[in-house]
Amino acid sequence: MPASIYFLPGHGGRISNGLGQALMSRGFDVVGRETVGDFKKLDFDTQVETVANDLKANFWHADARVVANSYGGYLLLQALSLSEPYLGKLLLLSPIVGEFSSEQIRMGFIPPYAKRLYELASKGLFPNPASCEIHVGSEDWQSIPDNVTAFATLVNAQVTVVVGAGHSLPKEYVSAVLDRWL
Repeated sequence: MPASIYFLPGHGGRISNGLGQALMSRGFDVVGRETVGDFKKLDFDTQVETVANDLKANFWHADARVVANSYGGYLLLQALSLSEPYLGKLLLLSPIVGEFSSEQIRMGFIPPYAKRLYELASKGLFPNPASCEIHVGSEDWQSIPDNVTAFATLVNAQVTVVVGAGHSLPKEYVSAVLDRWL
């Protein structure tokens, strides 16, 4: 029986595409929440509670592996903020850690509770996970590298800033990370 990985894709993402497909191609059973359909229709607090309950039910042990991308990382971090320190391994790719905007393209986003993660972490109230690895592009205006690095430092997570990369990290880079991390 293949090992399972809990996966949270970015906004509008599916488990069977992209990163989820890359995990499946490596022989893992991939479960989690797609950020479309019925799950997307839930209010933010219910989405976070659902993720927290999923983790507690099946992925709250030292051998558990969780992968989250972009907005999925934001949902995961919010869910983890509700519990004891996470025991398994976390891999976050271009996670959203708060609000962001770009003057250049005149876009921005303020997620619910945009300041909560940083506030909890800066007060020492975020339950630091046992193992958390984060990768973010140096040119990512959504997952702002300085903000991700500041948060990671507070929660004792390892962060790698990928020089020249944007929000979508290069496929070859992500493949190498998955091969090593898994």
